[in-house]
Amino acid sequence: MHFRAASGAVLWFLFAAAAAAAEAPPQGAPPLADSFPIATDSLLAGDDSQTRFVLELSRKIDFRAFTLADPYRVVIDLPQVTFRLPPKTGESGRGLIKAFRFGLVMAGGSRIVFDLTKPVRIERTSVAETVPGGPARISLELASTDRESFLHRIELDNKTTRPDDPRPAPADAQADARPLVVLDPGHGGIDTGTKGPNGEMEKDIVLKLAERLREQIEKSGKYRVLMTRTDDTFVPLADRVHFARNENASLFVSIHADSLPRREGDAQGASVYTLSDTASDSEAARLADQENRADIIAGVNLKTEPEDVAGILLDLAERETKGFSLQFARKLLADLKIVTRLHKEPLKSAGFRVLRAPDIPSVLIELGYVSNRADLQSLLSDAWQNRTAESIARAIDSYFTTRVAGARTGAN
Repeated sequence: MHFRAASGAVLWFLFAAAAAAAEAPPQGAPPLADSFPIATDSLLAGDDSQTRFVLELSRKIDFRAFTLADPYRVVIDLPQVTFRLPPKTGESGRGLIKAFRFGLVMAGGSRIVFDLTKPVRIERTSVAETVPGGPARISLELASTDRESFLHRIELDNKTTRPDDPRPAPADAQADARPLVVLDPGHGGIDTGTKGPNGEMEKDIVLKLAERLREQIEKSGKYRVLMTRTDDTFVPLADRVHFARNENASLFVSIHADSLPRREGDAQGASVYTLSDTASDSEAARLADQENRADIIAGVNLKTEPEDVAGILLDLAERETKGFSLQFARKLLADLKIVTRLHKEPLKSAGFRVLRAPDIPSVLIELGYVSNRADLQSLLSDAWQNRTAESIARAIDSYFTTRVAGARTGAN
C-alpha cells in the first residue's frame, strides 16, 4: 500500500512520540504481564481508496481481522484488552472508515468493529513491538474493492471454523419446579447502548437495576431468577431468546433505557413494550429498529443467524403467549406508575427481536430517557432503582398469582 509521503511521515512520527512518552507502571503495581494488555491510542490515515488503522498497545498480542456484509463492516477480534483511549475515539472516521467502536464482546475477548463507507479488501495486518519486550502496534490496512469481491472474501472466511463462544452452559435446574424469570439487561460489552451527556452508559444502568430486581424477586423464595448477562459482556439478541427457551423460562423481562436526539425534542418517563409485527406508533418503530441493531453494533455475522424461532410453534400458541405478555405489561404499568413517572403513552408494541420467544410471555421495559435530565437523575439514583425494582417484583408476583388462580378456576 502506498500513502502520500507527508501522511506517512506524520503517522509514524505521532506514534513514535506516543511510544516515547509512555509512562512506566506506578510503583507497587502488578507486573504488566499479569494484567490485560492496555490500548492507549489509535490513529486513522489515508483516503477513500486506501485507509490504515493503527492501535497502540502495552504489549504484543495476536489478533484476527475479517469482513461482514450488509452493512459493510470490518471486525478485529483480540484477547481481552483494557481500552484507555482518548474520549470520543471512534465517533468519527476517515477514508474508508466511517466510525468504529470497541469493547468486551465475551469473557476473555475484545473486539473492534469498523463501519465502512464502501466494500473493502483487507490488504495487510501486522503486529510488531516498538521496543523489544515492550509496547506494540497493531496495523490494519484496507483498500477499496467491489461488492462481488467483498462477498467472495466473506464466503472464504466462513469456511474457516471459528472458535465457539466460551460462555458456560446454563445450569440444569429441572429439579426446581418454581417458575423461572429470566431478566435481560440490555446491551453490554462493546455495545454500550445509549449514552448520557456525561458519558453515563445504558448498559451499566440497566445491569444495576436487573441485579436489584433479581434480589427483590428472590426474596419471596417463590421464583427462580436467571440473567442473560451478569457482567459487562455482549450477548447476541438470538442468544438471549435461546437462553430463556433452553431454560424453560416462564417470563422474560428485558430492561433498557431510551434516548431521544435533541433535534427530535424531549421525552420522559417509563414505557413497557410487547411484541407486534406492526409498531404501535413511529416512536415504537424507531426504538425497535435501534434495539434490533445490537448485533450489527457488535459485529455479529447476521447471515448465520437462525430463522425466527416463532415459526416452530402453532399460531394458536403464539396468540396465547402474546395475550399473557399484554396481561403482564398492564400489571407492570399499574405498579410502576406508583413509584415513577410514565411516558405519555406508556404501553406500546413493536417488532423487538429479543421478545420473539413464541412460548414465553415477554416484555421490554424502557426505564426512562437518558436524554432527559430528570429521568437521568432518577436512573442514576440508588433509591429510585430500589423502588423501581420493588415495583417490578410486585408486578411479577401478581402476574403469577393471577395465572395460578386462573388455572385453578379453569380446572374446576
